[in-house]
Amino acid sequence: MSGYSRQRGEMRFWRSGELPFVEARLTRDGRDVGYARHSHEAFSIGAVLAGRSLYEYQVPGESLRALPLSEGAVVVMNPFEIHACNPLDDTPWSYIMLYVDARWLAALQREAGMSDGDFRPLALHMTRVPALYRDLLGLCDKLFDADCPPVAKVAASESFFRQLLARPGAYRAEPRRAGSALQPVVDFIRDHCTECLPLERIAAEAGLSPSHLVRSFKRQYGITPHAFLTDCRVRHGQAALKAGGAIADVALACRFADQSHFQRTFKRFTAATPDQYRRVGRPQDSRR
Repeated sequence: MSGYSRQRGEMRFWRSGELPFVEARLTRDGRDVGYARHSHEAFSIGAVLAGRSLYEYQVPGESLRALPLSEGAVVVMNPFEIHACNPLDDTPWSYIMLYVDARWLAALQREAGMSDGDFRPLALHMTRVPALYRDLLGLCDKLFDADCPPVAKVAASESFFRQLLARPGAYRAEPRRAGSALQPVVDFIRDHCTECLPLERIAAEAGLSPSHLVRSFKRQYGITPHAFLTDCRVRHGQAALKAGGAIADVALACRFADQSHFQRTFKRFTAATPDQYRRVGRPQDSRR
């Protein structure tokens, strides 16, 4: 079994141009690592290595759910599902996460006859199956291993995710219908997040009053339109940082007041600073 949980006070990110469909994050002793409710464009799966935390998530149109987590738990977040995971009782929780391109996973689903289009969301959100936990840590071992060749990392990734997507009960009996009456509003915010988007403009796009939009949006997605807009801007910033953008330039391009505002917001949504996120592969102190 991996020794991930034996060291503390470290944060690492891994990604490679030879595996553009996946990136990883490792956090040891994350008692100070907290998240605002947010989402990912990617499919996310992670494992709790030590400590205790609370996992909150909301499937669009359903009520918010909260699950306590401890060592051995595996958590899953479908693309764009609002969620947050934070430590309980000031415990030094440690975890590892993978963020996987949904289009890459959709291709695996189509090959296996599980979908004929876009990525089909999983019904699974948390499990304590020991084999899945062990296999996830084994894959992460390979990804973080600098001596493991890319071809082996690709093969290990494909093997793990093919098995995950084929697990009994992985999907609802009927595929979840993506979208709602507010889906055009969600798409509008995503497509225009780097523009000036006051609530009045978003409400006009939805054909609703601002107050009605806020109530409806929060009921459907668990956050306000403004919080979702900020989430989209942070995700846009992540992509720009990965592409090599300077922090100050990315901050302005993503409509933050200045670099300091961007850094504070980025950390609140990602539990890392923009500089930590850029400095791939180097140990980072997560307790600043």
